[in-house]
Amino acid sequence: MVFTWLAFSLGGALLNPALGSSFSSRFAEWARGHGGASVVNWAENEWYKHHPPPIGGTLPPGSIHNPPSNSQTISTSVQYLPTPKAMVPFASPILPGEGAWRPVGRRVDGIPAIYETTLRPDSVHTSYVAGVAWIDTKLLRASLYSGSSIPGGGPFPQSAPIKTSAARTLVAAFNAGFLMSNANGGYYTAGRTEIPLRQGVASFVVYRNGSSNVVAWGNSVTLNHSIVSVRQNLDLLVSNGRPVPGLEVNDTTKWGFTLGNAVYVWRSGLGITANGALVYVAGPGLNITDLANLLVRAGAVRAMELDINTDWVNFSSYKPSTPHGIAASSNGTELLSAMTGTPARYFESWWVRDFITMSAIQPKNGKS
Repeated sequence: MVFTWLAFSLGGALLNPALGSSFSSRFAEWARGHGGASVVNWAENEWYKHHPPPIGGTLPPGSIHNPPSNSQTISTSVQYLPTPKAMVPFASPILPGEGAWRPVGRRVDGIPAIYETTLRPDSVHTSYVAGVAWIDTKLLRASLYSGSSIPGGGPFPQSAPIKTSAARTLVAAFNAGFLMSNANGGYYTAGRTEIPLRQGVASFVVYRNGSSNVVAWGNSVTLNHSIVSVRQNLDLLVSNGRPVPGLEVNDTTKWGFTLGNAVYVWRSGLGITANGALVYVAGPGLNITDLANLLVRAGAVRAMELDINTDWVNFSSYKPSTPHGIAASSNGTELLSAMTGTPARYFESWWVRDFITMSAIQPKNGKS
């Protein structure tokens, strides 16, 4: 009887793409859900300790995105944020295109709403590249999609797959945070508290008008009728434009205990700039301080860690052939080519983790 249950349970998990892109990651997720979390965490830590990112080295050709060769004059009555200034790279000499922004994804009334850049995350591990996406929140509105795995339960008004009606304005989608058992925070959406919100925890907040913010919950923002979603994950990494005081790579009580934060691994984070733009940062071979430094360099005044590990870190932008075309995996592009999951995951019914979308506003002149 036990063997039969094990065969069905584990066998089903190994065939479930929602648990990861590889059999090893699916096994790890199954084990975590069946009492083996401590063993899996130990094994992953040991593996990463013995497979640190290489020191020095060069990037493969094409790793650094080249910016467009010419600029385009924008003529519109729609309000938008100023184009971000180029990021200052951490490594030298600076490679051609490193830190320079290029527009990606669907435009809103002809205006680029997302810019991306690539750069090496530090001056030591120079064979790695991180990606940064800058998101114009005057042109795009945020939505939090929820799943039966994260936060759990449901049904929810917004879950994968993204519906055709929403795909007509979709510009980007990206991963949210940890499993709620590891997030040290709560979850609120569609007028319902799924998991109680916690004071002081880093929170991505979505308002009814589609605007959004990254805050420490309860410091300046509390639950009210204008808020539709709150996704909490650990503590703020960046506050007042700087990495938070006492940020330690080995402090797993604050920054998640599934992997020690001295471990270099795929990580992602989300911040907000002084003028309200969102900045998403991701890359391989990052520890917690690397992530915080990248977010600050991208202009974040407050920022939080999102999900970590290869299978969960993904940012995809979509550029249909026409302004009102339907976003789909066929016109999606990942921030970094090494990201797993592909731009298709958000259009699949089996995707049961939460994620965030950015969609074009509808300008008063009817264009987008």
